[in-house]
Amino acid sequence: QVQLVESGGGLVQPGGSLRLSCAASGRLFSIYPMGWYRQAPGKQRELVATITSGGSTNYADSVKGRFTISRNNAKNTVYLQMSSLKPEDTAVYYCKGATTSWGQGTQVTVSS
Repeated sequence: QVQLVESGGGLVQPGGSLRLSCAASGRLFSIYPMGWYRQAPGKQRELVATITSGGSTNYADSVKGRFTISRNNAKNTVYLQMSSLKPEDTAVYYCKGATTSWGQGTQVTVSS
């Protein structure tokens, strides 16, 4: 199994940007698709973005055009670049792969 640790969250004003990182430990990270999820208070966890081993990406409609998922397989890390942030983006963000368990996540709060 690959163990994941999310980081990079924080408090940001509407319209601002944040870059989240997900550091992985384990074998064969480069062959697995990875995803970013988020969970807002009182709501279920939802899929935000995915990236395949070959770099193909998909996004939820709510973040399309604002968020970019990427990966650096040499560093065993996946990223989520978030721009034009909105208050409704406030959530705990998690990364997940096929062979991983859920980590602790990182809190993103968008507020003026």
